[in-house]
Amino acid sequence: MNAQPQENTIDVELSEDIAEGTYANLAMIAHSNSEFILDFIRLMPGVPKAKVKARIILTPEHAKRLLSALKENIGRYEDSFGSIDQPNDSFGFPSGGFGGPVGMA
Repeated sequence: MNAQPQENTIDVELSEDIAEGTYANLAMIAHSNSEFILDFIRLMPGVPKAKVKARIILTPEHAKRLLSALKENIGRYEDSFGSIDQPNDSFGFPSGGFGGPVGMA
């Protein structure tokens, strides 16, 4: 009996609503000892209130995998299209949050 090695594949379904995406130009990150919380926010010029458009909650292990995947994909992007300039926006948001430091991206 010749057994072929089976690839690990995941069948992912993407609805039309989700496929359209949601624009965000600010991310705030907080963490506890068991999870990372990523809030994706749309900040509009001249509007004093910004709205969280999506919240993603990850385990620390998945957060580290996401960091690695982002680094890899940013490297590929920059190899193809050139260096991404770092914006020097200062939003002036206070730190604090969910039991740990908050980061912005």
